[in-house]
Amino acid sequence: MDKIFDLKKTIVNTLDSNKASDIVTIDLKNKSSMADYLIIASGTSSRHMQALSEIVLEKFKNNGIKNCKIEGTNSNNWKLIDGIDVIVHIFNPEKRNFYELEKMWSELIPKEKILI
Repeated sequence: MDKIFDLKKTIVNTLDSNKASDIVTIDLKNKSSMADYLIIASGTSSRHMQALSEIVLEKFKNNGIKNCKIEGTNSNNWKLIDGIDVIVHIFNPEKRNFYELEKMWSELIPKEKILI
């Protein structure tokens, strides 16, 4: 099995077992060079989102991702945990609906055309 795929499964299972809702994974391998997977989930409150982000950060570190970090630590609406090859967004449901990351990343990105 692929190590990054296994890490993605571990993170999804961690979010699920800690009561995150509406967990979605998006394969970015053919869409972006920034990461292989994007995971989006919702938390029930700002405390829940903070706890989820800290648990995910610890999972990344336990799996050998040493340069990972949390963005949005002062936000009550959104957290981003950068696990290098796996990026996790945790939103409150209202902000998640506003940003619609699932829609943005699930649509096919057209290939760049060269005009001569």
